[in-house]
Amino acid sequence: MHAEGQKPLRVFIAGDQGMVGQALYREFSQTADRSVAYQLITAPRSQLDLTRQADVEAFIEQQQPDWILVAAARVGGIAANQQYPAEFILQNLQIAANLVAAAHQCGVSRLLFLGSSCIYPKFADQPISEAALLSGALEPTNDAYAIAKIAGLKLCSSFHRQYGADFRALMPTNLYGPGDNFDLQQAHVIPALMRRMQLAKDTQSPMQIWGSGTALREFLHVDDLAKACRLVMELPADVYWQACADTPGFLNVGSGEEISIAALASLLRDIIGYPQALSFDPSRPDGTPRKLVDSSRLRQLGWAPQISLTAGLTQTWRWYQQHQQQLRGAADRGR
Repeated sequence: MHAEGQKPLRVFIAGDQGMVGQALYREFSQTADRSVAYQLITAPRSQLDLTRQADVEAFIEQQQPDWILVAAARVGGIAANQQYPAEFILQNLQIAANLVAAAHQCGVSRLLFLGSSCIYPKFADQPISEAALLSGALEPTNDAYAIAKIAGLKLCSSFHRQYGADFRALMPTNLYGPGDNFDLQQAHVIPALMRRMQLAKDTQSPMQIWGSGTALREFLHVDDLAKACRLVMELPADVYWQACADTPGFLNVGSGEEISIAALASLLRDIIGYPQALSFDPSRPDGTPRKLVDSSRLRQLGWAPQISLTAGLTQTWRWYQQHQQQLRGAADRGR
């Protein structure tokens, strides 16, 4: 438990309204059997635009957080990345640069930057170790986003190298869970498949899936990522930096299990109860053929995922069913 009289750490969750930010808020709000207490700071987009440098500096200076968790990002699936590469690289560069620079300027003692496994080369050896960074060409369908995430990672490691800043980073694999984005123009594979499969079921229509279905992917429930973030942030500085001493300053986070897109679609078909057969369109891009990250360093520090893919998908589908009217309303208001 938190020591009586000890002041709670002020933690700013940047991007608290997104799927990852919501999971971080849930995790850092838990107080049972914890040695550290947290006072969580959030700011809606209407209050703080993270792409505006002066606004970010003023907010951090005013709030004086002890820690910053960078969960904010412009994200989307293959279609969105191909359609809006300028926005993906610019906005993600701005968010990373503004938060890291403000954290250093205002004396924030610890920061955690969350990247994406798309930072790795398209044909990296599997499972992908942290050392594979910048060892080959990126997947072209999301290289703008990947480059921005690589820059954010390098910002953290550079500030650590030059100033000794305790700016840490994790590279999660493909995430899913409650709070995901189900907008068909922006969604990643799991929410996109769920939404499209439901629409096909409701209209008794056939469903065709982009790509051949053979691409292999690793998925991690967002609550398992949040637990990894808390563990990593609570590690003493010497333990964390020793764990990634011979890597570019970050650690992978993944489930260690992979599944083909075809098998994933079949699993979702069973969960959702879609009665028709699935077909695939091999003329559409598959993206990276295989992407399994090596999370052994993080596991050695005591973390392991707890939520199986079947259980996590079932929970996510139930969450979507409970919130779909609200989500559709938000999507309509955004048009």
